[in-house]
Amino acid sequence: IHISYLKTKRIGGGVHIESHYHKYPQLTKSPMFHAELLKATIWFWILCCFQHDSYAALGHFPYPDPSKWTDEELGIPPDIED
Repeated sequence: IHISYLKTKRIGGGVHIESHYHKYPQLTKSPMFHAELLKATIWFWILCCFQHDSYAALGHFPYPDPSKWTDEELGIPPDIED
């Protein structure tokens, strides 16, 4: 193939050479369907496991009451009264 056959004009005025060697494979409907099915199955599994055993992600302890925390524990300096 002659090199001038591969050259195309770009908007900026430069020359862009199209590669015929490195092309992505054409995907058909079958691999796309299987990929979507796998993705849906994985998300279904994750969400079902989270719904039935949420303590695995959230923990097994009760959430502390923030109203009982002191200013010192929160790192708030004491008020200075003049």
